[in-house]
Amino acid sequence: MFVSAFSFSLMNIFIKQLSHLPAMEIVFFRCVVSAVACLVSLRGKEVNLLGNHRLLLFLRGASGTTALFFFFLTIQNVPLASGVTLSYTSPIWTTILAIFILNEPVKGLQWIFYAISFCGVFVIKGFDSNFPTIYFITGLSAAFFSGVAYNLVRSLKESEHPIVIVFQFQVVGIIAGFIYILFDWKTPVGWDWLMLAATGILTQIGQVFLTKALQAEAVGKVSIINYTGIIYAIFFGWLVFDEMLTLQELAGISLVIGGVILSIIYNKKQAVLVDEETLG
Repeated sequence: MFVSAFSFSLMNIFIKQLSHLPAMEIVFFRCVVSAVACLVSLRGKEVNLLGNHRLLLFLRGASGTTALFFFFLTIQNVPLASGVTLSYTSPIWTTILAIFILNEPVKGLQWIFYAISFCGVFVIKGFDSNFPTIYFITGLSAAFFSGVAYNLVRSLKESEHPIVIVFQFQVVGIIAGFIYILFDWKTPVGWDWLMLAATGILTQIGQVFLTKALQAEAVGKVSIINYTGIIYAIFFGWLVFDEMLTLQELAGISLVIGGVILSIIYNKKQAVLVDEETLG
């Protein structure tokens, strides 16, 4: 999980370095690289790339692509740590949306933890001129659509091969990105090509190690480690982009992460209590 979080953090650096390119163009190249990696992974395996539930696969791909676009657009235009922190509200959206999509209830105490996180979100925004309202909205939208995508992935887990779900996501991203660049193409130059390739490669590395971590240990134990990404974002924002966070921003980040981590710990304890009651 540490390797996964670090890989995604490096990817974020390249995306911000590519701020002169349209976010959707970066989505296109990122999805092309990831799609190739998926095809290599499936080589020699008898797997139907079209999947079984094509509408749900398309919706998962569309929501994932939308989340990716909004996330790239946000971190291109705001301080790295603040933009990344907004994306870490996705577990909240995932849980809330699961009420309607998967009929999974939310326990009362969790709402308090989520309220703490959302207070942090608005503390980050505050009256900071470095964080325009439009990118505050796109940052939260990225987290929201990630929540939609995660719920759709869970609904597909019994019927689709994991790589097929990832591959279909890339296909939708490639199609949407290609349509976009027909009207707004900016030719990458020099190091841009290497950084574009790196975004796809680092994404694939991050996803592989994330999957390995989740397969090896309970979600509650490893998911907290994922929030080291915030530490990476603060460090790289200072080191690479000379971004200094205010006390207000640091307080907001702490509230967001604190609320989500408290929710994860609470869920873990509730799961243990349920197991103990079941064993009786």
